[in-house]
Amino acid sequence: MKLLLVTRHFPPGGGGGVQRPLKFASHLPALGIETHVLAPELPGAPGEDELELPTQAWVHRVRYVGPRDGRPAELVRQRQGLARLGTQAALLGRRLLVPDENLPWSTVAVPAAVRLVRREGIDVVLTTSPPPSLHLLGALVKRATGAAWVADLRDPLGAHPHRRGYESRLALLKETAVGGVARLVAAQADAVVAASEAIAEELRALEPKGRLATIANGCDFDDFAGLEHHPSDRLRITHTGHFHGKRDPRPFLRALAESGLEDVVARFAGDVRDSDRAFAATLDLGDRLELLGSVPRRRSLELQRDSEVLLLLVPYSGGRGQGVLTGKLFEYLAAERPILAAVPPDGAAARLVRDTGTGVVVPPDDAGAIRDALLDLHGRWRAGLLDGTPLADEWRERLSRAARAEELAELVRSLR
Repeated sequence: MKLLLVTRHFPPGGGGGVQRPLKFASHLPALGIETHVLAPELPGAPGEDELELPTQAWVHRVRYVGPRDGRPAELVRQRQGLARLGTQAALLGRRLLVPDENLPWSTVAVPAAVRLVRREGIDVVLTTSPPPSLHLLGALVKRATGAAWVADLRDPLGAHPHRRGYESRLALLKETAVGGVARLVAAQADAVVAASEAIAEELRALEPKGRLATIANGCDFDDFAGLEHHPSDRLRITHTGHFHGKRDPRPFLRALAESGLEDVVARFAGDVRDSDRAFAATLDLGDRLELLGSVPRRRSLELQRDSEVLLLLVPYSGGRGQGVLTGKLFEYLAAERPILAAVPPDGAAARLVRDTGTGVVVPPDDAGAIRDALLDLHGRWRAGLLDGTPLADEWRERLSRAARAEELAELVRSLR
């Protein structure tokens, strides 16, 4: 059985979007699936060269065409005068690309994907989003070659928690285009894999013709091998990952300021918006706040394990955050440190935290509730009662990435 996995996110590039396709490509060959990967030829961020390529999968590259990473609003704010106008004009074209800004690469990668399928005798093509435009490639390759097509959805194609379709007309236009991709997936994909039940429910409403399976993200326990927790005279609260869309650190920062706690430090490893930095500066948090910027993945894992508390932020987003089961949560579970989950209290992330007994849940926009949770965690820490949160064997087996890969392998084999 031969599989071609097409992904926009793959080493040497870093970020949260890399882990799901990377781990699938690493595990599937051992399960009897000959795995080929098609990814952009892009340099990695500084320090990300420790991300190792899978040793038993074939990795093929296509030169990247399209906008580079960066937040459009902040690129504009960094420029003045004519340079600012030029940047605004350039970014307009980027915003008008539908269904997403990666459409140019998804288009130029089609011929390469068709050649690979024919040359290698590929049985199944798997496209993983975001970006949604990769599923256009999947449909075209299926039509050209007859290979079976699996669409893997890491994020919703409709009511995405970080898209602002309910706030601006341009975002609504993009959301409408992405909705068209969802209908294409439902109509033509031989199977659809959803990273959460909420994503699966969205596709189920479109009556997909192929099999629909929920295969959540998983815990990579081996990634934390050799990393230790060291006692500290400060309560270290760590958040890893970038801030984008509706994800908002301000209620937590306000809660930290209002708590009056002096022996606490909140560490943010990842990009923080300029506006959020400015807000934090008004709170006079001093050395209680560390903005570390982007860090290599290994350093991110070290920070997680060597923390007293891990901070998870999932916004309400007009009700769209209820079903979000971010990959970051599974990474935190593997780190086995207590989690402060500022998430929709009746959502999927909250249920998993409660079911595994790995943390406390508070509403994401309630600074008072977050403050009270901070005070409680601090009191338990001072009393020596804030220990690690190792998962029970049953949960480790259920949540392991290897188990998720076995689920995917079974689905791929069913498409023979």
